[in-house]
Amino acid sequence: MSPPLLTVDNLAVEFHSGGQTVRAVDGISFSIEKGESFALVGESGSGKTVTALSVLRLLTAGGRITQGRALLDGVDLFGLSERDMCRLRGSKVGIVFQDPMTFLNPVLSIGRQVAEVLALHNHLRGKALHSRVLALLEQVGLPEPAQRYNAYPHQLSGGQRQRVMIAIALAGEPDLLIADEPTTALDVTLQAQILRLLKDLQRQTGMALWLITHDLGVVAQIAERVAVMQSGRLVEQASLSTFFDHPQHPYTQNLLAALPSIEHCGRPASPTTTSNASVGYAQRTLHGFTGTEPDATALTVARPLLQVTDYCVYYPVRKGVFQRVVDHVKAVDGVSFALEPGATLALVGESGCGKTSLGKAMLGLIPSHGGEIRFDGTNIADLQGEARRRLCANMQIVFQDPYSSMNPRLTVGDIVAEGLDALYPRLDKTERRERVERLLLQVGLTVAARLRYPHEFSGGQRQRICIARALAVEPKLLVCDEPTSALDVSVQAQIIRLLRQLQEEHGLSYLFISHDLAVVAELAHRVAVMYQGKVVEMGEARQVLLTPRHEYTRRLLEAAPRCRVPG
Repeated sequence: MSPPLLTVDNLAVEFHSGGQTVRAVDGISFSIEKGESFALVGESGSGKTVTALSVLRLLTAGGRITQGRALLDGVDLFGLSERDMCRLRGSKVGIVFQDPMTFLNPVLSIGRQVAEVLALHNHLRGKALHSRVLALLEQVGLPEPAQRYNAYPHQLSGGQRQRVMIAIALAGEPDLLIADEPTTALDVTLQAQILRLLKDLQRQTGMALWLITHDLGVVAQIAERVAVMQSGRLVEQASLSTFFDHPQHPYTQNLLAALPSIEHCGRPASPTTTSNASVGYAQRTLHGFTGTEPDATALTVARPLLQVTDYCVYYPVRKGVFQRVVDHVKAVDGVSFALEPGATLALVGESGCGKTSLGKAMLGLIPSHGGEIRFDGTNIADLQGEARRRLCANMQIVFQDPYSSMNPRLTVGDIVAEGLDALYPRLDKTERRERVERLLLQVGLTVAARLRYPHEFSGGQRQRICIARALAVEPKLLVCDEPTSALDVSVQAQIIRLLRQLQEEHGLSYLFISHDLAVVAELAHRVAVMYQGKVVEMGEARQVLLTPRHEYTRRLLEAAPRCRVPG
């Protein structure tokens, strides 16, 4: 039997900062065979990315390998000079990072960035270099590579940027490709494309694949063997089938138990009715929808809290020296739906389908271009002055990235109180502080969190802070824009439970915008599927997710990664 391609033996890594020492990786050992797909899984902070950066000797300042060794094809990586490591990175080992926009150079064209690697490791020049770059871009499935050669990263979609990162990693024809969260925050169809691409490239080149992820659905799609990290230690290693069917360690069992699943959808169409009449409005007003009309004898339901009719959002296309408007992109094109009090409507679809534009336009964050929105029976376009201020209190939003939506220079207490200061300026300091503390406790944080800053919290905790801020003004409707897309499975499960609990306690209505159909199944009463600015299917969550009628919905469901959860 041939020796492993990579052997990591008793690796330990420490970080020193502010007089403190943190042991990020604590004596772990594993190996990766030639041509194998190996997944290292765990939650944020478990040490999985630090492990890969240690093997490549790319640790940030303050990080230090304190023990262990890493052998690549029998060569001790920790014994090489920095010059030899530079030759090895990109040629023997390639890496695909989580956020391509962060790691791609924004001032260089994508063709030039791929060419840099080829010039360094393969010593190509001129026409041979240009031809090889085009071949790599074509190999990773980038559309129209000749036209994209001179494009810049910001001109590409998220999935296209990830393909460029893969092309750069493959340029040196590595024996081992490290993929660090390569599909995080991508749509299910894009995720499926990237996973298929990695598997196809692995078959074509015979390289080994080291996948680093917290997404167990991705693991189920691509890995042959799995290792689980918790707090810097490896707690379990197993083949893929054993990992999902017979997990041994309690931490692994808890991870699998926290997984959302499309099969879990089962919430009734609306908590306010025992009939399907709530779906009727949406079906009658939805242009082009071919669903079945509800029974004429269905019970009459309460007036919808939110009623959207023929709503449109257009973005101008400008050209020429004077940037005249020559056309419009119809981001939202005649969308209609209704949302009842205390219910959750999930708006799903790929990036660019218009779902976030719809949510922002409803709240007045971007302009609309037609249609009508009635909130609690009132046309919001007619509201001015104090009535408009009250509408702002009743409709709040939770954004996808909690960190970028908070002022890093404000304490958490001031962030949560921002809405109170704007809408209830007469509150005295004591009332303000007491309300903030109650909100923090309500979302599962401590009172002491009030005096800390956003950077001192984890991603899940920051999302809780944003939910507390939205709840501060006692809204009736929360627009949740991808609030769990980049969270670990256990933290994701906590946020889902929190949203359901708050809905039950306060009768909140949610417009839940997401591309994650498993999360949608856990939360939604009804689902609306958007495609190219239009709603192509709408109905009860169970009907849409388990027996979809529209071809696009079926494609989304087929692309969604699934896991075999034991028991």
